[in-house]
Formats: sequence, structure tokens, C-alpha cells
Amino acid sequence: MPITKNALRLPRPLINKILAHAQQNPEIEVCGLIGNSASNQKNYYPVDNIAKQPDCRFLMDGSQQINALKKMRDKQQQLFAIVHSHPHALATPSQLDIDESRYKEVFYLIISLNTKGVLEMRAYTQQQKSMQKVDLILETDD
Repeated sequence: MPITKNALRLPRPLINKILAHAQQNPEIEVCGLIGNSASNQKNYYPVDNIAKQPDCRFLMDGSQQINALKKMRDKQQQLFAIVHSHPHALATPSQLDIDESRYKEVFYLIISLNTKGVLEMRAYTQQQKSMQKVDLILETDD
């Protein structure tokens, strides 16, 4: 089922894990998956980037990607979002990101490390031949 929502809500601890993953690997595009359950329990599953040029492209390790999907299934989760970082570019989809996006039913999160001291994270959904930015809402425990 295609996503029609114009906002993505993520809990602060999950966002912190994703940002830490990107910060620990500032020279490559990190990547991973987010699973979500019917009870709205979300988990982040980092996956190694095996692209030949990982500083400007990401290609998820196939066996790790399958393993992440199995873990989601074990937790009764479905693929909710695909995550990757841009070490040297803005948090906007590149043409390659758009061309290689295949999942209409998930969100896409991009983290930019190309900022001065503040990491930038943006969310998108896939449209026909483009990506549509959606609001990213930080959920707090309040």
C-alpha cells in the first residue's frame, strides 16, 4: 500500500541511533532499514554499504539486508523506512537515489553530514519519478 501521509514520526532514541551510525562513519554513506510493528514499535537495523564508491553511493549488503528483514519478521514488523547518509552532500535525494528507489510503500530518510556542527535529517516518499519531502516529527516521551 503506497504511503499517503505527509509526515513521518520517529522516537528520539531511534533518531539518535541513526545519527550516531552516520557520525561514526563520516566518510561513507551509511545505510540501514527501519522496521515498524502494528503497535508502532520501531527498530533500526544498520546494514553495511558495499558500494565500490561508498563515499557517494550506497549498496546494501544483501545477506545483511535479508537478515534485517528476518529480524523484522521475528518482531512482527514490516519494512517502514530506508535510511542512508550523504557525507558530502545535502539531505536531498540525488538523481541516483531517485533512480534506484524501488519501494513506494516506505519512507526514505537521508542524513547529511555536510553541515557545520548540526546534522540534518530529512524524510521523503517516492513519487513517480521523483521524491516528495515529508515532515519529520521527533516524538518525545512527554
